[in-house]
Amino acid sequence: MPGFQRHVFVCINERPPDHPKGSCKARCGVEVRDRLKAELGARGIAKIVRANNSGCLDQCEHGVTMVVYPEQVWYGGVTVDDIPEIVDKHVIGGEAVERLMIPDQPHLAGRRTFPPLRDKLADKP
Repeated sequence: MPGFQRHVFVCINERPPDHPKGSCKARCGVEVRDRLKAELGARGIAKIVRANNSGCLDQCEHGVTMVVYPEQVWYGGVTVDDIPEIVDKHVIGGEAVERLMIPDQPHLAGRRTFPPLRDKLADKP
């Protein structure tokens, strides 16, 4: 059984084009997820950090949404170009990317830093 240090879910939910909430898929959620997977692979951490599709995360008003566990930090309005920063700062370094955080996350109790990855070279032989 794999032991992931972080698990990242990216919303790729699809709704009809005329739906008032819109959808993360139409806002490039699939491309965001693909870039995340590519960045994890390029940094050699895909065996200790898992990137997954997600259905609706109920944060449609914030654009493409992703959540990083175990910290449960929610990011909104994420674009393909934001992924390297999220991977470097949060996924590897343990520092939340405040400019992309969805407001009102009381479960974090003001925390913005978390333990960094223990072995960022886990994919290397």
